[in-house]
Amino acid sequence: MTARHGVLFDLDGTLVDTAPDLIACLQGLLAEAGRTPAPSAALQATVSHGARIMVSHAFSLPPSDPHAVALEQELVRRYRARIADESRLFPGMASVLDTLEAQGIPWGIVTNKPTDLTEPLLERLGLDTRAGAVVCGDTLARAKPHPDPIRHAAATLGCPPEACWSLGDARRDIDAAAAAGARGLVALFGYLHAGDRPALWGAHGLIRQPAELLGWIDPGLNARLEPSTA
Repeated sequence: MTARHGVLFDLDGTLVDTAPDLIACLQGLLAEAGRTPAPSAALQATVSHGARIMVSHAFSLPPSDPHAVALEQELVRRYRARIADESRLFPGMASVLDTLEAQGIPWGIVTNKPTDLTEPLLERLGLDTRAGAVVCGDTLARAKPHPDPIRHAAATLGCPPEACWSLGDARRDIDAAAAAGARGLVALFGYLHAGDRPALWGAHGLIRQPAELLGWIDPGLNARLEPSTA
């Protein structure tokens, strides 16, 4: 059966606000190294780019530096231990998911986060049994910005990429969607960097809050927005 529409979400900085847990772990590493705590806003802007970029930015190291590699491994170890202590769906996202499900619109997740971190996070948040597709950074041979993850997720949902809306907060999300033929939307409420220029990314639209997604899918959906039970 082919679905009329499908929705694909990036995970960190789009579907779930994971920054509090990641930043807490990174601030702990900085403190143990005798470093001054970094501004949370500056660290948050690196969350969507992975653990290596986070530690490289915080410790002013090239990503290829062996010390950055070791710090990345320690950050991931600590993060795994508190995978969802403070992480939550972004405000308004619970109602969006409820509305999609009530209207029979399948949704999935396409993330560059590895499977061993994605699965426990989704389980803790009760999303593992709701998402119709979950494609992680190591699910396929190539991750975003390559289009394969978008295509794979769309096929799993039962709709062609052209019928999918793909929401993300990084340039690679929009590039992957465009290359796959999906319609990319930028989550402005996510972890964008001050220097980002999302209006120039070639997206179909910019989303300031989760509920705006519904209007792009179908203008009538906003009137049927489900009240959040979360």
